[in-house]
Amino acid sequence: MRKMMPIGPLMIEHRLIEKMIAVMKEHLKAIEEQSHIPSGFIEATVDFIRTYADRCHHGKEEDILFRELKKKSMSPQHKRTMEELIEEHVWGRNTTKALLESYTSYRHGNAESLSGVIAHLKELIDFYPVHIEKEDRHFFRPVMEYFTQEERDAMLEEGFEFDQKLIHEKYRDIVENAEITFLG
Repeated sequence: MRKMMPIGPLMIEHRLIEKMIAVMKEHLKAIEEQSHIPSGFIEATVDFIRTYADRCHHGKEEDILFRELKKKSMSPQHKRTMEELIEEHVWGRNTTKALLESYTSYRHGNAESLSGVIAHLKELIDFYPVHIEKEDRHFFRPVMEYFTQEERDAMLEEGFEFDQKLIHEKYRDIVENAEITFLG
């Protein structure tokens, strides 16, 4: 029986991110047509990107796969691609932050901030498919050759443990923030 590689869960996560991007694209059309942002949409989008796409997905890439790749003697092309992917993750974080800032301004009555919300949504919608293709088709599979089966198995297991801790981390943070906000 063939074992799953540590990139298997990452590629499965890409499919869910792609579904969210499709949802974002449909909402964007409605926002542009109506000049109105549906309640909860930006909050849900930011939460999904920050928690799932960035903390969960990019977290496993950066904290497990890339960490282990840095220990290997990689080809210049693979090393350059990994550095580009890390830069793209930072760009995604910054763009998501800018989206939330524009939305917050919009919610506080600055109607002109709607154009910022629309622009940042478009940037994220355009970014993720290209980023995912780079990882899925040009990086993940070739770099698996640097690892033994034992190393692959260890990374896969570490990824599962990472996911188990993440849900607890998210809700611990929510409670701690609520304590600070409401209990001082």
